[in-house]
Amino acid sequence: MEIFRNPYVRKTAFLMGCVMILCAAACFFFSWQAGCAVVAAGVLVLLVYFLDSRKRYAAIAQTAQQIDRLLHGDDHIELSLYDEGELSILHSELRKLVLRLREQTELLSKEKTMLADSLADISHQLRTPLTAIHLNTASLQAQTLSDEKRQSLCMQTGQQLERIDWLVASLLKLARLDAGAVVLRKEPVSLSDVVDAACRPLAIVMDIKEQMLVSDVSGSFCGDWDWTVEAVGNMVKNCTEHMQAGTLYITGRENPIYTELIIRDTGKGFAPEDLPHLFERFYKGKNSSEKSVGIGLALSQRILALENATVKAANHPEGGAQFTIRFYKGSV
Repeated sequence: MEIFRNPYVRKTAFLMGCVMILCAAACFFFSWQAGCAVVAAGVLVLLVYFLDSRKRYAAIAQTAQQIDRLLHGDDHIELSLYDEGELSILHSELRKLVLRLREQTELLSKEKTMLADSLADISHQLRTPLTAIHLNTASLQAQTLSDEKRQSLCMQTGQQLERIDWLVASLLKLARLDAGAVVLRKEPVSLSDVVDAACRPLAIVMDIKEQMLVSDVSGSFCGDWDWTVEAVGNMVKNCTEHMQAGTLYITGRENPIYTELIIRDTGKGFAPEDLPHLFERFYKGKNSSEKSVGIGLALSQRILALENATVKAANHPEGGAQFTIRFYKGSV
């Protein structure tokens, strides 16, 4: 019988047999009838034990077969239910393990798909400027090219190189954040100083496009100076890129619950169908410019999430795009 392959069953049966023999021998010393009764009771107990053990052994073997089928790719197997105490506990824990493994398998499958899509997007984003650089390089080799045209091609090539540099740098930042390789500092930061640092690199561009900055910011929060400037700067840059001549309003206030920063422009605003996807990586909205790669806002949201902050994009009632950032003082 397969049940006797179990060393625990053999050991228990041997011990029970020894006890039965000793008890029977002692009873036979006093009475033949008592000895026979002890032997009969012992045999009955052994029989009940073997039947119960056989049932348990079969249940465990069935569970082992189901687990083996799960390991070999049969995802539709459901572990059988048992009413016994130990097996019921074991079954419950195994069900939890199977559910967790299925969740992890689905998550890995989604991550694999996202990685493939991201690599395809990155390849596309890099191929466009590289193609432009290749064409410009070929054109620069022409002997009959005028100095004015040559200077224009060199300027275009420089712009494409800057675009590649920014894209690679942003992707590396995202990768470091996703991998947990970046530890954001938690220190008091002045909100007005962050806004000033985020807007400073865009001052010349805003002046050329006849854009005016109106800032009324106060308050502070606990976070990382450098990464917050990066996050806010990407949103300010988004506003300036999608607005012609106009005004950029930035307001900030602190209350006992959170410190709020609102960035608003007077441009066209967001298309309604774009609002749910603005912070997705490589998503380009309906009103996005040709230079947009769809990574700046995703990077900003990732940084702010690590700082216990939230960001929301919407259209202002009076027109234009609006970003609302809240740095919470407690967990959200």
